[in-house]
Amino acid sequence: MKFSKFNMHLEKSVYLCNRAMKLLRQHIKKGEVYRRSDLEFYSNAIDRHLAQLTNDGTLIKLNQGLYYAPKQSKFGVVPPDDRQLVERFLKDEDFLLVSPNTFNSLGFGLTQLYNTTWVYNHKRKGEFQLNGKTFEFKLKSTFPRNVSVEFLLVDLLNNLENLAEDQTQVIDNLPNNLRNFNTNALLKATQLYGTGKTKRTLKSILRDQLQNA
Repeated sequence: MKFSKFNMHLEKSVYLCNRAMKLLRQHIKKGEVYRRSDLEFYSNAIDRHLAQLTNDGTLIKLNQGLYYAPKQSKFGVVPPDDRQLVERFLKDEDFLLVSPNTFNSLGFGLTQLYNTTWVYNHKRKGEFQLNGKTFEFKLKSTFPRNVSVEFLLVDLLNNLENLAEDQTQVIDNLPNNLRNFNTNALLKATQLYGTGKTKRTLKSILRDQLQNA
């Protein structure tokens, strides 16, 4: 009799565990990044279930407590989206991704390549590895929702002293290159996001150009 009750209890436990796993699988979408806390609501044994899901390939365990549900293409596994990685890591949607490599597109003859992405945000500071990529989190009081070329120019000047670039070349090329930017948008970006030095530099050049127009 005791053995029969034990079997019944065991069968019930297995049934409940399998049902919880089925529910958990239903809420995992390919191509999405998850934190443990995103999934624990659907599981009665989240750590055991996460281990099973990583063992069978449903999830890939990243670092910093993140998991990725791999999405396949004809070329193999599609890597997780950087923005989603950062969003899950920060537990916040209010941030801006900036690659210093995009400064090379501004027309100043810059060619340096950097193996990091800057994350302007309100919560974290420091360098973190997410899925093998380097993200440098920088605390900022304000930043735009989207990157524009005018913001990129302001950001380049804000960070010029910390970049492996010829600072003199950039400053010397500024007057001739400003015509490629929207003046009103550049003034607004300078006022909102520029450091004191960046504001003085750009406003001086723009003032001279307007006076000599």
